[in-house]
Amino acid sequence: MKAFTVAAAFFSLLLPPALPAQTLSGVLDSRMALSAGAGSAPAFSWGFEEAANIRLQARVQDKAVFYGAVNLIAGAGSFAGASLAQAASAQALFGQAVPGQAASGQTLLPLSAFVAGENYAAALELERLYVRLRGEALGMDLGLMRIALGYGQIWGSSDFLNPRNPLSPHARPRAALGGVFSLFPGGDIKLQAFAVSPQNPFALNGGGLVFGAAGENHWERLSVQALYAYELPRQGPPAGNASGLHRFGLSLKADAEAGLVADALLVWNPDRAFTIEGLSAGAGFDYSFLGGSCYVIAEYLFNGGDSSTAGIRRQGFEANRNYLYALFRYRLDDYTSASLACVASLDDLSFTPILAFDCDLFQGLSLSLSAQVPLDGSLFGAGGKGEMGPEAGGSYASLTSMLTLKF
Repeated sequence: MKAFTVAAAFFSLLLPPALPAQTLSGVLDSRMALSAGAGSAPAFSWGFEEAANIRLQARVQDKAVFYGAVNLIAGAGSFAGASLAQAASAQALFGQAVPGQAASGQTLLPLSAFVAGENYAAALELERLYVRLRGEALGMDLGLMRIALGYGQIWGSSDFLNPRNPLSPHARPRAALGGVFSLFPGGDIKLQAFAVSPQNPFALNGGGLVFGAAGENHWERLSVQALYAYELPRQGPPAGNASGLHRFGLSLKADAEAGLVADALLVWNPDRAFTIEGLSAGAGFDYSFLGGSCYVIAEYLFNGGDSSTAGIRRQGFEANRNYLYALFRYRLDDYTSASLACVASLDDLSFTPILAFDCDLFQGLSLSLSAQVPLDGSLFGAGGKGEMGPEAGGSYASLTSMLTLKF
């Protein structure tokens, strides 16, 4: 309730109370985690986190809508450690001093706005802040927002502005600061032009700015999207490039007996020889049967070493080229379901099964339990350590419970 009050006060400073059609809503997640550590991780670790996503929407006449969202987070144990590591990683990645840096070289506030209290660590993150203007044939979105690209459901090769990790299925899509201009020439055709600020927010010379265009069309059973994006040359960090980067993407979605999807993005760096290492390509399907009680989805990924699904932004999935995700979900009744998923590296034969149980306790309140057990040949004396194994993941097994309240 305190989080709700703080967020309401925050948004009240942004908008006058006279604006019509205001909507305040949100999600509160209460998570607890236990883990049996592997490698250099502690033999046992625990974590507790309370995270609220508070959203505001305000409509102005019939042409404009304001959207805002903040994340209020308090965590302890492994969740606090993860936040501290993320802050340190951002500081090391960009290597920039920020306002408030102490004389010793230590920043008073890390880049992630992570602050440690006496028995918890807290963070306030601005997640969305943008305006959407819509006309009959033209549209414009400006601000901090989600810019979705491609139809990939699991790996998201074309969605290079928001790298995904299937090991974290509850993670919300990240936002990008920029603008999107949309044109609707007729039928189901949509054309877009977009511009996004550099990955390094302290870049002053414009290096790393991304400009792109995308076009898509929807038929009765087929949807196609093509995109091109150019990133201006930058010196770094992270790794710089003298001639900029070109990205070419193609994504298809078909509605047959099963849902089919193919998604690919090619990254070309003119400073290097042209190789397949710049390609990220995924293909898969999803299918429901037995009256919707059973659902299965599978998606393969080819992951080039210089592609959109590799490298430091993904924080994993770097060592190998071929990955597979598969999930089977069974609905026990209208309120309860159980699922078994697996993320596998086909090159080193390591994989992480994910067992989950979800239940709607009542409207607006749900409970989920999930367990991950990283496995590779080292556990059975039959092979080396794999990317999806316990040594790389730092855990032999982990259990997470999450209570979600929607309001």
